[in-house]
Amino acid sequence: MTSSPDTAPGSPSPILNFRSVDLRGQMLSLAELRTAMPRAQGSTADDAEQKVLEIISDVRSRGFDALRDLARSFDGVEQGHPRVPAEELQRALENLDPEVRSALQESISRARRFAQAQRPADIDVELGEGAVVSQNWVPVARVGLYVPGGLAVYPSSVIMNVVPALAAGVESIALASPPQKDFGGLPHPTILAAAALLGIDEVYAIGGAQAIAAFAYGIPGGPAGPALDPVDVVTGPGNIFVATAKRLVKGVVGIDSEAGTTEIAILADSAATAALVAADLISQAEHDPKAASVLITDSEPLADAVRAELELQAAATKHSDRVREALSGPQSGVVLVDDIGQGVAVCDAYAAEHLEIMTDDAPSVAARIRNAGAIFVGDYSPVSLGDYCAGSNHVLPTSGTAAFSSGLNVTTFLRAIQVINYTKSALHDVSGHILSLSDAEDLPAHGQAVTARFRD
Repeated sequence: MTSSPDTAPGSPSPILNFRSVDLRGQMLSLAELRTAMPRAQGSTADDAEQKVLEIISDVRSRGFDALRDLARSFDGVEQGHPRVPAEELQRALENLDPEVRSALQESISRARRFAQAQRPADIDVELGEGAVVSQNWVPVARVGLYVPGGLAVYPSSVIMNVVPALAAGVESIALASPPQKDFGGLPHPTILAAAALLGIDEVYAIGGAQAIAAFAYGIPGGPAGPALDPVDVVTGPGNIFVATAKRLVKGVVGIDSEAGTTEIAILADSAATAALVAADLISQAEHDPKAASVLITDSEPLADAVRAELELQAAATKHSDRVREALSGPQSGVVLVDDIGQGVAVCDAYAAEHLEIMTDDAPSVAARIRNAGAIFVGDYSPVSLGDYCAGSNHVLPTSGTAAFSSGLNVTTFLRAIQVINYTKSALHDVSGHILSLSDAEDLPAHGQAVTARFRD
């Protein structure tokens, strides 16, 4: 494989360094494909883990005192108790721009319809006369939902977290979002308004890894104010510190996935429109300087045209500096492949959070993909649609974890409980098999627990 900058010797230097990885003519293993893909480099994850461990330990040992110190250090605000007063939620909703409110309501409506349809049915299976095994889907009791702050405002993430939890039947929902210095130490008012619109009244001005720690372990009440009760499941996207915190508390609580810094991959051929490809790569690059934007194509002319469009569009977009940094980073670039078949293999190795298919007969190509958080098919299904109004959920696995985990959905908040209900005669019918297997495993008391029921 070869990796190179995007210019030939003697050509003018570009503003962007949207690098190339050339996989053409090579037969690579899955491990080699994963290594070849553009990814963030360095020891950032290891550095983050040590810092997050310290934050978790601090929150567990000092509770609200630790949260106050961390809010002062990271967010530049002074806090009493981090819970947002009910009147602030109502005020934010009353002051919400009517057009934004209408857009949020449409997004909620579409997300709710999709989420409600996801709920799996309970089942009863009769395995013999009087032998019934059931599976019942039961919601967790309490969840903690994280909505990031930082470089942008994400009321859409309030919807994406809250709607499936409500559809699952969760009765206790807490939401956390970073305190904002510009808003008196409260989360952004649009975040508060979205929470109020959905009927969520337990909202905390807590950001980063400390929010995840507070949800996972809870914080006792005291002079500072009421307790923050621990939750059963933590969900929501965030930066590398949030994703690392979620990984470190997994096992204490359930988590949805390690939804870290955003990424987009686009599988495209010569049928794709370069301006649209570039626009979609930029749409995700504007999230964060560490965002990943990757084009996978068998068309070198398309790759060249997309580079030219990136130069033009990046210069014109509002967050130009952020976009340029993301597109020029080691996590972004174009991957050249022999054909769409190799492109599909590359997509599966990369396991993108967002994968767009912009090829001839895009639906059939999309059907061949196995690993992706969400797949966007054709010219009129951009990732931006999924971010806001598709009805799908935009809280998705990143950094290759889509190979084994799913995006946020109703089942994230449900547990499948198996119920076994046998009559005496039904147990007797299989008692001999139980005895044979308990003897084979040298666990005779297992068999005796059955025979004890038939001694009369």
